[in-house]
Amino acid sequence: MSINENSNEPFQTWMCLICGWIYNEATGLPEEGIAAGTRWADVPMNWTCPECGARKEDFEMVAI
Repeated sequence: MSINENSNEPFQTWMCLICGWIYNEATGLPEEGIAAGTRWADVPMNWTCPECGARKEDFEMVAI
């Protein structure tokens, strides 16, 4: 699924269940090559939490 397919959906936030670090789709993570507006589904499967190294499956969507 590409970023444009979800363009009408509000951006979501995802929290690491290990350390509590938050990934925000609206801001992305440009310092790691993930552009602002990148949906969670489009974050690479081998990406890990920048704080604790947890895997993508260790994150859960949260409302902030």
